[in-house]
Amino acid sequence: MTPVQLAFEEIVNTLDTLRIPYMVGGSVASSVHGFFRSTNDIDLVAAMQPQHIVRFASRLAANFYVDPETMQEALAQERPFNLIHLASGYKFDIFPAAGNTYFEMQIERSKSQEVTLGEGANVRCSLATAEDTLLAKLVWYRRGGEQSERQWNDVRGIRSVQGSRLDRAYMTKWARHLNVDDLLDRLLSEEELG
Repeated sequence: MTPVQLAFEEIVNTLDTLRIPYMVGGSVASSVHGFFRSTNDIDLVAAMQPQHIVRFASRLAANFYVDPETMQEALAQERPFNLIHLASGYKFDIFPAAGNTYFEMQIERSKSQEVTLGEGANVRCSLATAEDTLLAKLVWYRRGGEQSERQWNDVRGIRSVQGSRLDRAYMTKWARHLNVDDLLDRLLSEEELG
């Protein structure tokens, strides 16, 4: 087992043990639903509450840099915090779901699946759907000033691999809610022109 695989499994097992609903998104999810690419971190959305912090941090403290005070502040401000695996330096970004209707919907829709981290390292986790991964990537593309070719290529990859399996009605509804409906239209019109 690679250090990243061990670290990822430890976080997933801790979330499961503490019964904290979560899902994995970001580049891990876009690699499963689209074209594989390496990544320097793993993004998780978790329905973490303040009462979870102490137990969550104490279970991970032996192998991760965790700061419960920073985690509490992040939850209070509804912003992400990160965990750093001590042996590998690998980073895991945790986005709090509480109070975010869309994050909560993503967790509900996620499915348990085995994901490949490269080099034969596989981990079973709750993974964001293709539609939610594509929408989240469009949000990040917009927040980055619509400059990131990597983010745009990720959404193109999901669109290309998933094709007609994508639930377009669902994506259209949530794209409006997330203010990325113009980007979704652009992505889908590229497909028609392609």
